[in-house]
Amino acid sequence: MSAAPLLDACSELLRAVLRFDAPADGVVSAFFRAHRGLGPRERHALAETTYAVLRRRLLFQHLAQSGSGAAERRLVVLGWQGGEAQLQAALQAHEGSWLQRCREVDVATLPDKLRHNLPDWLAGALREQLADDEFAALAESLLQPAPLDLRVNTFKSRRETVRTALAEAGIDAELTPYSPWGLRVPGKPALNKLELFKRGDVEVQDEGSQLLALLTDAKRGEMVVDFCAGAGGKTLALGAAMRNTGRLYAYDTSGHRLDAMKPRLARSGLSNVHPAQLAHERDERIKRLAGKIDRVLIDAPCSGLGTLRRNPDLKWRQSPKAIVEMSVKQRAILASAARLLKPGGRLVYATCSLLRAENEAVADDFEQSHGEQFLALPVGEVLGRAKVPGAEALEEDGRLRLWPHRHGTDGFFAAVWQRR
Repeated sequence: MSAAPLLDACSELLRAVLRFDAPADGVVSAFFRAHRGLGPRERHALAETTYAVLRRRLLFQHLAQSGSGAAERRLVVLGWQGGEAQLQAALQAHEGSWLQRCREVDVATLPDKLRHNLPDWLAGALREQLADDEFAALAESLLQPAPLDLRVNTFKSRRETVRTALAEAGIDAELTPYSPWGLRVPGKPALNKLELFKRGDVEVQDEGSQLLALLTDAKRGEMVVDFCAGAGGKTLALGAAMRNTGRLYAYDTSGHRLDAMKPRLARSGLSNVHPAQLAHERDERIKRLAGKIDRVLIDAPCSGLGTLRRNPDLKWRQSPKAIVEMSVKQRAILASAARLLKPGGRLVYATCSLLRAENEAVADDFEQSHGEQFLALPVGEVLGRAKVPGAEALEEDGRLRLWPHRHGTDGFFAAVWQRR
């Protein structure tokens, strides 16, 4: 596709995404299915430009006011992630001079809101949690794309073996600093074409998510529940840690998400995983297993605001009202899942949110109402026993707190308890 039609296509895609009536990744995927003539480079340019605009939406909207023509086209021009020559070839004369003037603007002189590109309610909540310099560092980190982290399937392979195989494929992978299972690779290589991926030696999984499985510390022969399993990233990590023994129940209320686990489960080589769709957190299955489970991991439904590097549309699609509603659901899920644990069993509550309302507030309420039944375990000690380097640095007030600007992971929270 020539330059001008490509910019038009990108404007069409961005217009659909900015309606914010569906997750951006789903809108992008649907657009590509409807435009099968787009090649890999063209798809890359369109997707990355869309995400660049979502990350810096407030800044780009401010700069776009000085231009003319369709608003989406101006935003695409400002956020273009394809080749520079390609962009210049598509611009009209007045657009080229306008873009140059925009690029000469010193962003550091603009109002704070145009630099951090966060909605007021979210910026306010984060400022309450962080000092000014930390807030600025976090905001800047959320404007950058996330790295690509892999988890080695230790049931099938070893980290160094996979690293060597990636190197032979021309991919220079680094060891993740915390997870002993993780590798970090540059860019976005076509992993699904590699034999090591097809045979299940690796899965894509953020290092922070891997640490949640390490916190759960599932053992051989145990009965374990991944209460909000989703597409199964942490489920598969738990199953590998269990060496394909015991029983691992993967629960979720969404059959669609559980269906997405099937090809991953087939690649993994695991046979100890038992996926099941729940009607709700009080499903009859919970009653039948009450008091029988060794370990429960709850990666609770949340705002997802710790994943803004990957899903920047969330900051524009979430709201304070949604956070309040989510925190009520989180409390209900935690209280119900806790019933599964037998004495001595471990309970892990986690989110990929940055907000106290979904994290510390929920954990504090649980401890106040269940303190006689559950003993809080310091996360630093738990991760230290799991041979996580620098484990103490990941702990805040006894809980896990991962920040993109500090740890290079998605934002995660976790609290750990033991049933008395």
